[in-house]
Amino acid sequence: MNTFQALTRWLTPWRTIRRLEAENQRLREQAVLGAAINQELSILAESRRLKIEALASPAYRLRKCPTHGQQPPNAWGCPECVWELRGELVTHQSITAEPTATAAARSPAGLISMVQIPAGRFLMGSPEDEPGRLDHEGPQHEVTLGAFFMAKTPITQAQWREVASWPRVERDLDPDPSYFKGDNRPVEQVSWHDAMEFCHRLSQRTGKNYTLPSEAQWEYACRAGTTIPFHFRPTISTDVANYDGNYIYGYGQDSKGTYRQQTTDVASFPANAWGLHDMHGNVWEWCLDKWHANYNGAPTDGSVWVEDVEGEKNKELEKIRLLRGGSWGSYPRYCRSAFRYGSRPVDRYFNIGFRVCCLPQD
Repeated sequence: MNTFQALTRWLTPWRTIRRLEAENQRLREQAVLGAAINQELSILAESRRLKIEALASPAYRLRKCPTHGQQPPNAWGCPECVWELRGELVTHQSITAEPTATAAARSPAGLISMVQIPAGRFLMGSPEDEPGRLDHEGPQHEVTLGAFFMAKTPITQAQWREVASWPRVERDLDPDPSYFKGDNRPVEQVSWHDAMEFCHRLSQRTGKNYTLPSEAQWEYACRAGTTIPFHFRPTISTDVANYDGNYIYGYGQDSKGTYRQQTTDVASFPANAWGLHDMHGNVWEWCLDKWHANYNGAPTDGSVWVEDVEGEKNKELEKIRLLRGGSWGSYPRYCRSAFRYGSRPVDRYFNIGFRVCCLPQD
């Protein structure tokens, strides 16, 4: 046996091991993809059931505000209030006392409009009877948060391009990463790491603490004092948000809307009670937190949740970062205030963007 034959014989087992490792990796990836596809299929099957339940609900047949006695212009649109629906229970919730989106700040040099989010507490997650709810949206739990500032809109392409020209902190930034072009459209095709670099550069330039919001901060700011599936009313339409209008959601909506199939300029739709635009649809928004299967063990102070939970050891899930809000291509149920999604921090897709928050200095 010559030297080449001996070397080949010695390498053969290692080549076999490498092939087996590659095959195992392929099978793991297929399993993760298969689970995602199965979830999508179950969502499609459930959508018909949800519509039937909504149409059969006594709340659907109610057309007057129980407090003001007004006939709203649509199913749930009393101009003076927001209604909270829970099965047969319909309660009035006045929004006149809620904090308004005053005390806006711009930073730096007027680049980003920031809205002050007041300190307070809220019930995070969704109730078990909310249409479209998934198990990882619970259990509901009370969270108490301090005040902070949040960007009025998702970061735009013009804002991104400006910050991308500043000195790097840890990584370079592509000044024009977006698939759908437009200075006032949200930047997309940016990874979690890219978004963090954006925050680091803002912090370095201003001396303030800019970061991505925690998941609790995001949901608290999105709800703006409401407890219904969307901050404007219990259902959603393409008149107030950018999502896949081929599908409907919940109470009172029995017709499809517009499917724009692309992003829209930020602030094209009404803001919530605290002055934040595009919290439902347009682009998914990165949060700081790692993915967890549910809220068991979640912080109750609004802080970022990155610690592992006993029994949740999974190398694939450990890599996932949280996304919130839904996008232009999402089913309406994915755009709910409580809906949670996630992706790898290296992923760059044309439906993922972000907004920043600014935390008080210690």
